[in-house]
Amino acid sequence: MPADLVLTGNIRTIDDSRPTARSLAVSDGRIVAIGADPADIEEWVGPGTAVVDVGDGCVLPGFVEAHGHPLMEAVALSDRMADIRPVTLRSADEVVAAVRAEVAKRGADGAYLNGWDPLLQRGLPEPTLSWLNDIADTPLVIIHNSGHKAFFNSAAARAAGLSRETPDPKGARYGRDADGELDGTAEESAAVFPLLGGAVKVSDYPAMLMAECERLNRAGLTTCSEMAFDPMLRPVLTALHDRLTVRLRTYEMSTAALHTDANPGDGDDLVRQVGIKIWVDGSPWIGNVDLTFPYLDTEDTRIIGVVPGSCGHANYTREQLTEIVGTFYPQGWQMSCHVHGDHGVDTILDVYEHALQANPRPDHRLRLEHVGAITPAQLQRAHALGVTCSLFVDHLHYWGDVIVDGLFGPEHGEQWMPCGSAVATGMRISLHNDPPVTPEEPLRNISVAATRTAPSGRVLAPQERLTVDQGLKAQTIDAAYQLFADDIVGSIEVGKYADLVVLSADPSAVSPEEVANLTVRATYLAGRQVYPKPA
Repeated sequence: MPADLVLTGNIRTIDDSRPTARSLAVSDGRIVAIGADPADIEEWVGPGTAVVDVGDGCVLPGFVEAHGHPLMEAVALSDRMADIRPVTLRSADEVVAAVRAEVAKRGADGAYLNGWDPLLQRGLPEPTLSWLNDIADTPLVIIHNSGHKAFFNSAAARAAGLSRETPDPKGARYGRDADGELDGTAEESAAVFPLLGGAVKVSDYPAMLMAECERLNRAGLTTCSEMAFDPMLRPVLTALHDRLTVRLRTYEMSTAALHTDANPGDGDDLVRQVGIKIWVDGSPWIGNVDLTFPYLDTEDTRIIGVVPGSCGHANYTREQLTEIVGTFYPQGWQMSCHVHGDHGVDTILDVYEHALQANPRPDHRLRLEHVGAITPAQLQRAHALGVTCSLFVDHLHYWGDVIVDGLFGPEHGEQWMPCGSAVATGMRISLHNDPPVTPEEPLRNISVAATRTAPSGRVLAPQERLTVDQGLKAQTIDAAYQLFADDIVGSIEVGKYADLVVLSADPSAVSPEEVANLTVRATYLAGRQVYPKPA
């Protein structure tokens, strides 16, 4: 039977057995033929076959975001929540003006804003409860750019049903003053999420999610994880299933209870639940990552409220982590643990090792997320246990100078996100953006991993660089591996889905610095063009 689609031109397969090709054919959403020359697949061309020559472009597997939050970003980047991230607003004056404007615009419906970042938006006022109350007597919630902290006024607390009697959720906390009253701060997802109940109507959410799919496709993404999945959204995904243009792999939060109604692998090739997520510690930008070494005493650490000499802290005790992993892992779940601090890494590796000894499983693909301060020795240990890491390398592009000069100093800061040491162990890693913390920019991730250039232009720990080809694997096949999806996507091979991206040039044919500036010309999901949308 003739193919539905044939692509010809420069094709990078990310398949070691056949790295390059000049043509491929697609039928019923799957790749059915790959050729070294367009003539090799002429037999697949029929009267109804769409034949596309990519010219000077380059075809690659669709990019994979191994650590995303598309279901949350759908709200955060919608017109219901104001975007005040540093990538949108650079100055403190712009941010404060945006807060006031949103309050005036929303009135009694409440104002919700995302992206407050005093480290990059220098001069922001301290968002105390009195400051927030002075700005609005209606609900006002401002989410820190890390997503790990929120600031809220008294009206927002009342709307969310929070009071001094509200207990701290497991693995999270509400700030309190000396009298035990709420001080208008919330740390970690289990405390932050209850504040967002008024941010969206159920009827508005489908349009928000479809807009999010378009954003992902525009960046060349065809598969994305959801690392804070709320089962309440399952009916929405079911209703929108056939309209989705991105494959989703979901990780349910462990914060609510040691129970899930799902089973490992529930779903299909488009939407599948694969794991359980834990936040071992928090964010370097708010001072709560679990370290063996102290934060510096600088203007930056004082801005974010770090006590001099603090080594941060964990969200859970070792016993609590053992209980969570010991509950879900034996049921067959993949565990995914957010951890930045090196002390936190030691703790969760101990917990993982105990779980693996008690319940051996040959292909568990246990994960560590972000791992900013992980050491080479810890990476060796993780790989020996079969643990794989997803690294937030884009930190270097936005906060690289702050990490070194303001937070941790050269000894620890320059080694932040040690991608080179990770791949040197033989580990299959992924690169991610943790959106909406940073925009979906897989091409920039590859460029940053290959250059390790901070905003000032200095290079941080050049020995930790990846090659562009290593970066491509970390955004395609190895990221798919972490999501248990490498059997169907992540490389261009016969039998896999035709999830593809067409770039303006071959990333390996330009300098590492130029990779970030390549453009996405087209994105295909199962052979269907999803960006730009066909007329």
